[in-house]
Amino acid sequence: MKSSLIACCVIFLLISCKDDKQEGAYPVTNHSETDSTSLEGTWELIGFYNYIDNKVADSFKTRDGYRQVKMYTPTKVMWSKHVPTDSTEWFGYGSYKVEDGHLTEVLDYGSEMMSKIIQERKEFIYELHLKENRFSQIEIDEDGNRIYSENYQRIE
Repeated sequence: MKSSLIACCVIFLLISCKDDKQEGAYPVTNHSETDSTSLEGTWELIGFYNYIDNKVADSFKTRDGYRQVKMYTPTKVMWSKHVPTDSTEWFGYGSYKVEDGHLTEVLDYGSEMMSKIIQERKEFIYELHLKENRFSQIEIDEDGNRIYSENYQRIE
């Protein structure tokens, strides 16, 4: 199963980086040309914030061995998570957009566990805080209050 995930990531990268001159094709950007305040690129989760009354109440870093990586092309997102103490596989693939300080991800498919979640909820909307080579996606409750954030750092 692990080799299938690696193969999917490699295929995703090859497809997203293909230099296609057809009309309507997305422009290819290499890392040195990517705006450091754009989501395009590869990101790793470095920590979390928990919120109370819309203020950070607690923060913590990822545990040793835990890895979560997200990759963004101009319109697509793919992510995977590895938890050493859990044999459950976690990954998802879909499209995204950034508008008015919000990140919206619409997942098309994912791992077995994620597919169960996608059946009930395909669209994930976050408050987005994007800085140079870092971003936070903040989960908001139905009343508009911040719950928690995932904090990422650009790795490529």
